[in-house]
Amino acid sequence: MNPTASAIERHHHITLCVGSAQQDYDFHTKLLSLKSVKKTLIYDGGTPFYHLYYGNDLGEESTLLTCFPVAHFGKKGQRGNGQINTVSLSVPVSSLDFWAQRLAASGLKVKRSERFGEKLLSFAHPCGIPYELIGIADDDRKAWSNGEVPGDLAIRGLHTIVVNTPAMEPTQEFMQGGWSSREVARDGKHTRFAFGDGSSGKLVDYALENDLPQASWTYGEGIVHHCAFQVADHTVQDLVKAHLEGMGFTDTSERKDRGYFESIYVRTPAGAMFEATVSKPEGFLVDENYEAMGSELQIAPQFRSQREQILKSLEPLKY
Repeated sequence: MNPTASAIERHHHITLCVGSAQQDYDFHTKLLSLKSVKKTLIYDGGTPFYHLYYGNDLGEESTLLTCFPVAHFGKKGQRGNGQINTVSLSVPVSSLDFWAQRLAASGLKVKRSERFGEKLLSFAHPCGIPYELIGIADDDRKAWSNGEVPGDLAIRGLHTIVVNTPAMEPTQEFMQGGWSSREVARDGKHTRFAFGDGSSGKLVDYALENDLPQASWTYGEGIVHHCAFQVADHTVQDLVKAHLEGMGFTDTSERKDRGYFESIYVRTPAGAMFEATVSKPEGFLVDENYEAMGSELQIAPQFRSQREQILKSLEPLKY
């Protein structure tokens, strides 16, 4: 019996490598009407740089998009196989015409299509990452509105992600044997896997691609870095890690404290990086009260003595 058969509950967040911080902030908070949940830093390497979080009012799991602005590296990421390709967000199906007009009015190229019987709008982040708004009739997650987008038309959170893979067999073994999901549908080159009741925020789609270049995994503008999935607690997280390693997926990290949640990472057979995440009870209120949430740059305690030096090194961000 698989001890982790229901361990993965839903999406927690998706993390992107984008261009400039200002461009990314305006795209998410102004155009897409998401809340600035947290402004903080990533400390990998020698010099900290921005880590920006967007979501609903409290930054609840499965509503979160987080971004690393990496334009200062001067490096473009390579999209292709072995990578999460598309960020697919849930909106009320009745809002698709509104969003098509809003996106087009901002100068974005918008395409209408359908997949798995769901109507969707395709467009791109300014850095090139493919986005979709997928019309869903019954997503009861609470949306955030910036005042320009009516709340009843606003984004609910992640619906699914689309992962490019050159082969489905190892992916099926991983998803069904190691990542608590089941195959529920196929549509052309796409295969859909679901967690739990398979509602919005509990889906992963794979696109079988034979002719794409190998994607890059390092920090570079224009690619998805990883997708995180919620698990209940550390006990479940440890079970997931042990089970994956027992299956042979030994490229699995130790637990890492990310301030607002704790994570383990695994490089999946398709190449995409997935994360099993335990939220901290205080969530994003651990270092700010509700009224101030997302309003000021938060610096980890061990780096606060360097605050002025760090601020000088960062791109100015108006908000």
